[in-house]
Amino acid sequence: MLDTLDLTTSLDKETYRTKIEDLMRELRSLQNICWLEKLPIIVVLEGWAAAGKGTLVKQMTNYMDPRGFVVHPILAPSEEEKKYPFLWRFWQKIPAQGSIGIFYHSWYTHLLEDRLFQRLGNTEVPTIMRDINAFERQLIEDGAVVAKYWLHLSKKELKDRLKKYEKDEFESWRVRKEDWQQEKNYEEYKTLAEEMLILTNSGFAPWVLVEADCQRWAKVKVLTQLVSTIRETLAKRKITPQNPSLPSQTSLLSTEPDYLGQIDLNLSISREEYKTKLKQSQLELRKLQKDIFEKNIGILLLFEGWDAAGKGGAIKRITDILDPRSYQVHAFAAPTKEEHMYHYLWRFWQRLTPTGKIGIFDRTWYGRVLVERIEGFATESEWRRAYREINEFEAQLASSNYILLKYWLHISPEEQLRRFEARKDDPYKSYKLTDEDWRNREKWNLYDVAVNQTIARTSTAQAPWTIVPGNNKYYARLYILDTLINAIKRKLG
Repeated sequence: MLDTLDLTTSLDKETYRTKIEDLMRELRSLQNICWLEKLPIIVVLEGWAAAGKGTLVKQMTNYMDPRGFVVHPILAPSEEEKKYPFLWRFWQKIPAQGSIGIFYHSWYTHLLEDRLFQRLGNTEVPTIMRDINAFERQLIEDGAVVAKYWLHLSKKELKDRLKKYEKDEFESWRVRKEDWQQEKNYEEYKTLAEEMLILTNSGFAPWVLVEADCQRWAKVKVLTQLVSTIRETLAKRKITPQNPSLPSQTSLLSTEPDYLGQIDLNLSISREEYKTKLKQSQLELRKLQKDIFEKNIGILLLFEGWDAAGKGGAIKRITDILDPRSYQVHAFAAPTKEEHMYHYLWRFWQRLTPTGKIGIFDRTWYGRVLVERIEGFATESEWRRAYREINEFEAQLASSNYILLKYWLHISPEEQLRRFEARKDDPYKSYKLTDEDWRNREKWNLYDVAVNQTIARTSTAQAPWTIVPGNNKYYARLYILDTLINAIKRKLG
């Protein structure tokens, strides 16, 4: 790919001035349209050191409204950022609908420089490329534009620019030792870049290769391509409605086994035995907490289930014994106005617990394929592709030293009604019972189908579902604690 570029391509000053002025005005106009259309733009600038990415960013933003874009100069990850999956820090920076995010270096820098300087093993590379491709596809399918540019230099031009910048009192501080290593290992770095470009040059997020020996040509080419990409996306939006009509509930037919129906809801334990075993299990979990921290293992407990199934009680029995500095509990309701401005997984990436701690999620990303599906808050295309997106998300977590435990707390309709009635008459619990709970109960059969399909499509070897018999709360709480303790022990080996 890179050898096909003609690096002698250039542009004279007069032609450059004419073209760049027109392009900047058009980009400013498009920025306003993107804001009105709620179209997020992600610009990825990669390439050799001293290839002109910085001057390109300055040129690109010169006419734009500064309230509508953010430039992210990506540096090496901090020690804190290393406690999360590789893409975590980039999910924190993706632009909201209508905004522009410009990445001066990006997720690709890690792939290139860490390989060149042998900070990354070759066995890790396929997984990272898989995760990057999934990341970009998810954003694009959600409506974003991802425009990727590789600014290519000849070895001579790279060396000349580095020398020039080192002599410049205003630019010398920007020249890193790693930049000179690129020049010293030019052919090796180019080979790694070529491999990266080929394996991440997807149909939905293609690379634009830019001849950058002439900076005037590079600026014009990047801006021309960016304007064209944005215009094409806006045109497609007019042809393809962004909010197609929702399917009728009759399309929600069960084609999977009845996983919930196979659960024995008669399983129970006496109060006396429960008290004894609960104390034993909690003490064992407390001891394992030290190993989790020392081995830098992340624990993610995902709680889903019927209304009044006992999620809160189960969470309380887990946290009662733990050091409160070592865990985080996140309860999720309907997305806020701000959260609606991002991909639906964004808010969960925001609250991800670092490795070495326990993260507990009361309701999760599975809302996309459950409540949002049934209630019509997600279109059919959105919830259908969510199965794949969820599996990709959880695969990234599992490969980043996390243990994922996904619990569906299952109770019978009769038991739910009994608990609803009890809550209604209890002054300390009546606040938990809402009109929405009663409405959800009327859709029990629809949710039953959706849950079985979710289990069938997202119960993977890395992140299997655990269906908890929940009619007896004592049995359910001990069952959850036992599976948690056993999972930690298996991880510790």
